[in-house]
Amino acid sequence: MKKSLDNPTILSPDDAGLYIANISRRAFIKNFALTGFVLAAGFPSLSGADETAAPSEKGKYGADAMPHGWVDNPLVFVAIAEDGTVTIVCHRSEMGQGVRTSLPMVVADELEANWLHVRVEQATGDESRYGNQDTDGSRSMRHFFMPMRRVGAAARSMLESAAAAQWQVPVQEVRAELHQVLHPATGRTLGYGQLAKVAAKLPVPDRETLRLKKPAEFRYISKGRLGIYDGQDIVTGQAQYGIDTRLDDMLYAVVARPPVFGGKVLSYDAKDALKLPGVVKVVELPSSPLPAGFNPLGGIAVIARNTWAAIQGRKALKIEWNNGPHGTYDSLMYKAELEAAARKPGKVVRNEGDVDAALQGAVKRLEAEYYAPHLAQAPMEPPAATARIVKGKCEIWTCTQAPQASRDSVAKWLKLPEDDVTVHVTLLGGGFGRKSIPDYVIEAALLSQAMNGKPVKLTWTREDDLHHSYFHTVSVERLEAGLDAQGKPVAWLHRTVAPTISSTFGPDSKHQMPIELGMGVINAPFAIANLRIENPEAEAHTRIGWFRSVSNIPHAFAIQSFVAELAATAGRDPKDFLLELIGPPQRIDPSTLGDSWNYGESPEAYPLDTGRLRRVIETVARETGWGRTLPKGGGLGLAAHYSFVTYVAVVVEVAVNGDGELSIPRIDVAVDCGPQVNPERIRSQIEGACIMGISLATLGEISFKEGAVVQDNFHAYQLTRMDDAPREIRVHLLPATEFDAPLGGVGEPGVPPIAPALCNAIFAATGQRIRQLPIRDQLRKA
Repeated sequence: MKKSLDNPTILSPDDAGLYIANISRRAFIKNFALTGFVLAAGFPSLSGADETAAPSEKGKYGADAMPHGWVDNPLVFVAIAEDGTVTIVCHRSEMGQGVRTSLPMVVADELEANWLHVRVEQATGDESRYGNQDTDGSRSMRHFFMPMRRVGAAARSMLESAAAAQWQVPVQEVRAELHQVLHPATGRTLGYGQLAKVAAKLPVPDRETLRLKKPAEFRYISKGRLGIYDGQDIVTGQAQYGIDTRLDDMLYAVVARPPVFGGKVLSYDAKDALKLPGVVKVVELPSSPLPAGFNPLGGIAVIARNTWAAIQGRKALKIEWNNGPHGTYDSLMYKAELEAAARKPGKVVRNEGDVDAALQGAVKRLEAEYYAPHLAQAPMEPPAATARIVKGKCEIWTCTQAPQASRDSVAKWLKLPEDDVTVHVTLLGGGFGRKSIPDYVIEAALLSQAMNGKPVKLTWTREDDLHHSYFHTVSVERLEAGLDAQGKPVAWLHRTVAPTISSTFGPDSKHQMPIELGMGVINAPFAIANLRIENPEAEAHTRIGWFRSVSNIPHAFAIQSFVAELAATAGRDPKDFLLELIGPPQRIDPSTLGDSWNYGESPEAYPLDTGRLRRVIETVARETGWGRTLPKGGGLGLAAHYSFVTYVAVVVEVAVNGDGELSIPRIDVAVDCGPQVNPERIRSQIEGACIMGISLATLGEISFKEGAVVQDNFHAYQLTRMDDAPREIRVHLLPATEFDAPLGGVGEPGVPPIAPALCNAIFAATGQRIRQLPIRDQLRKA
């Protein structure tokens, strides 16, 4: 039966059950524009041909490739074709943060390339070629700004040398400018394409000899003139995400995983699943002993000729599970356990002065406990990976933040040399840390192996993603403080209790790692003589993983909320109280606070600068009109936080009506991230952080009952929608004192201050303190 958009055939339910095409998201968007609507269960491939996700590798680094002068292999990051097209390789993963624009933009600027003639190509996973490719920690631009400048400068230098040799003039007499090399004395010019072959044969200049541009010479850097490289493709459906991968003769798979972390298959019956049209095979995946690390959870996979058939086959499976050691995990009971631990002394991780004596002698004392639940990253594109094994070599196409970890893990599981595994990195429809862990990539590779190397695309459904994530930790933060007769803090005690990420990778891990403690707790920059930080034990009962801003979220929520509570107790303005608590401007060596990590950065280059922290607070207060009179039910809340070596302060304005309904007219954010390479992308990241922070504070919660996750889709794990989003977000970027100063992170630092600023604003509007997230259903009616 012929089916086409020109003469569409309306299929009966029986027909639809026999033939369900796997329409790509791209084809759906294209044809939606033409027809208004297409029925995904009714039509075969709308494009008329298979869509292959991977670009050809042929000619990728041919004779025209330009050396870059940074790592051993000079033909890695820049290639110039005879027609002048400059290809720049991006070795970090693009997941909406704009790195596939910003890093190539840096190269293009130093190269003096015309952006209209620049093509960006995504790198495969290969640490020996590209260096670290793990896109996490808000460090892509922070770590690779200078190396990418040198890449462009080296290529520019070689082009200038090639032109000077052809003209037989001193190289000092020529200069590269906008895709050509000029000889001003004679007016001669040569385009980059004309010079590429000769330039490629020249020696790579030493790093020390490179001439980097002065900031006044920048063409793209810091200007904010470029749109997103992939923007047109994204909005027109041309962009390729992991879930879009299409290969010839591809099969499709979903997996039924243990509902409880650490569970195993006792028995299963696949007879009904195998009877369904389109189902090809049912495969048992091995479980992994705890702690599972990056490894898959195991379970039963259904492989079919389309994703819908695979999902229906999974529903038809009859599986008996052994729920293992975590079958009784219950969020309410665990919350009580964390609270009990927080009320007892724990492991001391920082201790200054005599906190107990200072608390005893305080004129006023305040104590409070703050609770933040588990969270799921919930990227719009759930995990997806396609694997194919041909002649003992495995290729992967996937949306991953960690192509090298994916490559290493697949090689280990398939018992292949790493060189025989290639990971093609697609665009990511969000990541937030979830796609740093390649369990889903391993699953796809194992399923291809089970099908004798045929290509298999594994898709996680939304329910899979919410049930089997590496969740953000749950925590209870208990704080106690004492004030003197003038309302000044004389004692500070903080007990932070949360299962640690290290529990996913090592047995008996019950204390937060130095990395986690260094996220706003141990390095609290407060001018208090008597201060103690404790970390009681907390046992993990599910997979704990990375999340945007990680432990900064619960730590900032508790600390900045408590500071506002102390200000109210002292009868002080919250802004003035916070500034006084921070003390005068100074540059603090983080190690003197017990922070040996400092986001992996040198304490000399990146001290904790309280002057910069004060400056963002003062800026956001000024820009928002701090202290202005608001209508009844209105309030302003302030919070500030230092994370990923960037300083952020937030003022949230709220309006709460008599029915307890919350709206957010405006959020102001002041950011000091050092030099700003791509200001438009920084603003976009901070705006997104505001939306995400509001979503986490008001709605976000993953809870467990009998060991399993309760929430299974966005009706239960809700996200902020347009009508609940802030009406206005104003981002105030503070200029760096000098452009050569160290860069800070941008992707994550905007999230942590949102929840405490919001809760502080609610108190200003209603007098009600919020100490437990999410806020949903907690606001009282007037």
